[in-house]
Amino acid sequence: MPEIPRGNRPLSPHIQIYRPQWTSVTSILTRITGNALIVTTVLIVWWLVGAATGPEAFAWPDAILRSWFGDLVLLASVWALWYHTLAGIRHLVWSTGRFLEIHRAETFGKIIVAGSFVLTLLTAIVFIFV
Repeated sequence: MPEIPRGNRPLSPHIQIYRPQWTSVTSILTRITGNALIVTTVLIVWWLVGAATGPEAFAWPDAILRSWFGDLVLLASVWALWYHTLAGIRHLVWSTGRFLEIHRAETFGKIIVAGSFVLTLLTAIVFIFV
């Protein structure tokens, strides 16, 4: 193959010098929460199928989901659901051409992260005390 002169083109930033940005972190979190919600859905369906099948089939998924680990997974799933919902709303707003400037997009991302934690806390309070 012939030598192709590459010139002094810059290389892509390496992971050691790349600084994560709010827009990239929130985009990655949207994908992660979407996949985590699939796992949560499978767990809930497993619990429902066990409940419909009989006491023996229901005992194991019920024990797992009612344990401290199950509570932790379900609480994380509530956060993932709120975050994913708010991120979806953000994408709908972006589809209208609004908040696309970098500083506004970063502020919007920070609001979504904070809002997801606040809504998760409120949801947990409602489910614990009501």
